[in-house]
Amino acid sequence: MTSLPQALARRATAAALCAFLACALAGCAGGSDASSQSPADASTVTVSMTPSSEPAAGFDPLTGWGAGEHVHEPLIQSTLITTDNELAFQNDLATSYECSDDGMAWTFRIRDDVLFTDGEPLTAADVAFTINGIIDGEGSQADLSMVERAEATDATTCVLHMARPNNALLYTLAVVGIVPEHAYGPGYGEHPIGSGRYMLEEWKRGEQVILRANPDYYGEKPLMERVVVVFMEEDASLAAASAGSVDVAYTSAPLAGNVPAGYSLLSCKSVDSRGISLPSVPSSAPDKMVDGDMAYATGNDVTCDLAVRRALSYGIDREAMIAHVLDGYGTAAYSVADGMPWASEAMKVATDTAYATQLLDEAGWAPGDDGIRVKEGGDDATPAGTRCAFDLWYAAGDSTRQALAYDFAEQCRALGIEVTVKGAGWDDIYARQYADPVLWGWGSNSPVELYELTYSEGWGNYASYSSPEVDAQLEAAQAAPTVDESFPHYQAAQWDAATGTGVAPEGAATWVWLANVDHLYFERDGLKVAEQKPHPHGHGWSLVNNIDRWSWA
Repeated sequence: MTSLPQALARRATAAALCAFLACALAGCAGGSDASSQSPADASTVTVSMTPSSEPAAGFDPLTGWGAGEHVHEPLIQSTLITTDNELAFQNDLATSYECSDDGMAWTFRIRDDVLFTDGEPLTAADVAFTINGIIDGEGSQADLSMVERAEATDATTCVLHMARPNNALLYTLAVVGIVPEHAYGPGYGEHPIGSGRYMLEEWKRGEQVILRANPDYYGEKPLMERVVVVFMEEDASLAAASAGSVDVAYTSAPLAGNVPAGYSLLSCKSVDSRGISLPSVPSSAPDKMVDGDMAYATGNDVTCDLAVRRALSYGIDREAMIAHVLDGYGTAAYSVADGMPWASEAMKVATDTAYATQLLDEAGWAPGDDGIRVKEGGDDATPAGTRCAFDLWYAAGDSTRQALAYDFAEQCRALGIEVTVKGAGWDDIYARQYADPVLWGWGSNSPVELYELTYSEGWGNYASYSSPEVDAQLEAAQAAPTVDESFPHYQAAQWDAATGTGVAPEGAATWVWLANVDHLYFERDGLKVAEQKPHPHGHGWSLVNNIDRWSWA
């Protein structure tokens, strides 16, 4: 929620920045008026993105461009396959692909008519070089750990030899850009050579990127010849739109009502989920060892009680939270996979504070004199006299997470649960991630995050929850012969009525999910932004996945 003083301060900031940005952006390309476009200019579009959208290591797929924390199509490079708006796989560089019966080899056949922007042909050797470079690279963010080695058996055939069966490989390959073996080396990220729809024309660090359509692109000619991306904070993004200096400006719910003249509000549905991890083991649990030598405090004597975790899932009114915090620009979240083919209906719960109260009463959490519940009787995990209270951490500086955290705490107090909200930097949060609840942002157009947040050895299993039955379902999902056949296994990992296992509220309730945040933008009148597939976590490059199909009226 935004207070009146905050809103006034933001408006003042926006007004002060308007004149500056109008001048600064107008001279973005050697003094030409490249950024101040109007609908009459049908060749260029200017988009503002968050400063965190700028790739620190440059436009290098081997270090994370496209397949990093915030996944998106790499634009400058081509991918073997891609996904459409329904997330179905489509061929790009690949003309066909197939998996062996045992799931241990994927064979991709490659187009023979593709050129890199330096005029050299793209072959299967470049595909193998890219895949192996990611596998061997210490700084690679794309997860190809399921691949043992890539081998080019001829100029148009590449075989991926697997370390273990994993059909989720396809989702990663849909965002891994192929680089040229002959032209890859130090500095590639700043001067990338690719075969994609666009070429890098200019990059001014901390300011902007300019992309120009690749004249030798093998696919359909881009409708938008030139793309200018400017990196700026949220208030500056509003100011840029108010000054008419950008065509699409990202914004958020607190500022969404300030639509500048000549613009409309574009709301893109997302799988950008905000949820709270709930440690499921007591504080007496052994420290969590990460990377072999880093020990993290683990366990929480309140959230280790299943009744508390379930009460949080049932007792929170998500719709009210979305109305209060997001001004309605979001949807209730029940998992990290809402709306995805691998989502489970069992994750959804209707708000039922009476049932939440019943769960706490039956578990011996009795209201104290101050209204906060106290554990009566106690057990090995939660000693008698323990207050039903815990810290909730969120990333300081993120106003949306802050507001969600405080709204959550207020709703919890009505249940007799005391939540102390703590904003901090990520280094401090990571130190507490296995011991205290944390308000996270997740969401991907891939089941990989569901796996990692749920599997007992997953890198995102902050709840420290372990179930052989759940692990078996997740392993079966990845080993399924086809992606479609994996979905029932992912769903069973969330809740399997036959075994009574899973992470759904009816089961282990390892997370309480709050909201899927709509991605909001100010869109200039006359611009036609192409239909979007669901946006993953990260308010940036996913918007321009199909910018080659954008057009001016």
